[in-house]
Amino acid sequence: MALTAAEKRRNWTPYLLLAPMLLWLLMFFLAPMVTLLMGSLQSGSFTEGFNFTFEVSNYVNAIVAYWPWFLRSIGYALVATLCALLIAYPLAYMIVFKAGRWKYILLVLVVAPLFASFLVRTLAWTTILADEGVVVGTLRSLHILSPDQWLLATPVSVIAGLTYNFLPFMTLPIYVSLDRIDKRLIEAATDLYASGFRAFRRVTLPLSLPGIVSGMLLVFIPAAGDFVNAQLLGSVETQMIGNVIESQYLRALDYPMASALSVILIVLIIGLVTFSMRRSRADELL
Repeated sequence: MALTAAEKRRNWTPYLLLAPMLLWLLMFFLAPMVTLLMGSLQSGSFTEGFNFTFEVSNYVNAIVAYWPWFLRSIGYALVATLCALLIAYPLAYMIVFKAGRWKYILLVLVVAPLFASFLVRTLAWTTILADEGVVVGTLRSLHILSPDQWLLATPVSVIAGLTYNFLPFMTLPIYVSLDRIDKRLIEAATDLYASGFRAFRRVTLPLSLPGIVSGMLLVFIPAAGDFVNAQLLGSVETQMIGNVIESQYLRALDYPMASALSVILIVLIIGLVTFSMRRSRADELL
């Protein structure tokens, strides 16, 4: 039975609607990834030119030379993700259950820092954590820091910058998960003589797990590849792999090595995220 012209158009409609998105992914995701992979297998120099020679040794050299930077980046990103979770969950919980008519004002305050430049927000922390600033002065007066200790150019300052800059990306998914919980479920738990903490542990927390997992992914992935915070708030000893990649691209002009480092970082992040999601069965929650 032959299809009418209208039926043929309906058959093509889903593909036409998907075409802009597929074109976008092809141009700005797949093409750059293929270019990056091809560049990582090249050899040569900036002055003489680079040629595709399937130089797998670029990956071996990258891992052997820069594995401490990879470990440092993953470690900083994990700590920053946990710190963001510890701050964001109580904040989101308070906004949903305690803020009342101030809920939307507080939400605006959560996302307001995103309207400022990432660079400006990071530079602000150099003032906050300055040696003569309020934070360091208070810690010294409490004898938490000695007079010859400081916070800038330390792992603490880098992790603080990462946590602050990516905190909204943790808070918003958790807020959405908490806001979608049917409050009658919590009331039912308390009616069955569950304490407030038990109702939270058995009802609220499990139902908010999708937001927690989403927030952790949104924080960990960009934090692992970040280089601005380590550049402005850290020192040579606190540099992350993003700083190495930036240096290889813009200073050493070693494009194959920079590409190899980028590919390794991408594969490492994807592997860690996949492993953690499988272990926590997070894919069933999303």
